[in-house]
Amino acid sequence: MLHVSGEPIAGAPAAVRRLREDGHRIRFVTNSTTRSRSQVAQQIRTLGIEVEDDELQTTGSVATRALAGKRVLALVMSGILDDLSDLQLVGMNVDAVLIGGADEGEEPGRVFSYLNLNRAFHELEAGAELYCLHKNRWWQTGDGARLDAGAFVAGLEYAADIEATVLGKPSNAYFAAALEALDADAGLTWMVGDDLETDILGAHKHGMKTILVRTGKFRPDEVERSRVQPDGIVSSIAQLPDWLEANS
Repeated sequence: MLHVSGEPIAGAPAAVRRLREDGHRIRFVTNSTTRSRSQVAQQIRTLGIEVEDDELQTTGSVATRALAGKRVLALVMSGILDDLSDLQLVGMNVDAVLIGGADEGEEPGRVFSYLNLNRAFHELEAGAELYCLHKNRWWQTGDGARLDAGAFVAGLEYAADIEATVLGKPSNAYFAAALEALDADAGLTWMVGDDLETDILGAHKHGMKTILVRTGKFRPDEVERSRVQPDGIVSSIAQLPDWLEANS
């Protein structure tokens, strides 16, 4: 919504500044599993967008609360390990298996190698619970769509005959944490995103209003055939302040 592969959406910095000037409280929520919260916040700041670390909510921070006190096998990228530093991360005899994300930028195949997935499968067979930072099917880059962690989560669910607990979007717990941080009522809060499933549907189920942007993961054919419809659609975040002023 703010950038694609590090390239800022035109007008995004000015839009965020105006939203603040108009009195809107803002919470940045992401399913990113490649970087820690501080790294993601710094990346956003390099785009010219003002954000404090504590305004950003990541899946790693939610996982730390949800898995406190458990022995965890974490198949995640090294970039988010800082966000999981309070967890007891071990390699066997675990209470929970946590699936994050991976791409070819970090030792191709290391995280989701057959060896690691098979090890996770055996832990699940022995009674461990399955958690995932998100269950996205794909993610958008400057080079096009890429396979995301949801495919590997689904494979483990099928093999172990178990259902994963999703910690990031579109889980109710994730949106509840964002609303708590904002001290806001769901019915008076807008979720703005580019994903019909994780952003729009998840927010609707939690009673929030939604706006879909035509950037990033937006696909017009998906909107046409989906039963999930946002409360509004804008070309990009650059148009968001004007839309909110006209429709709130």
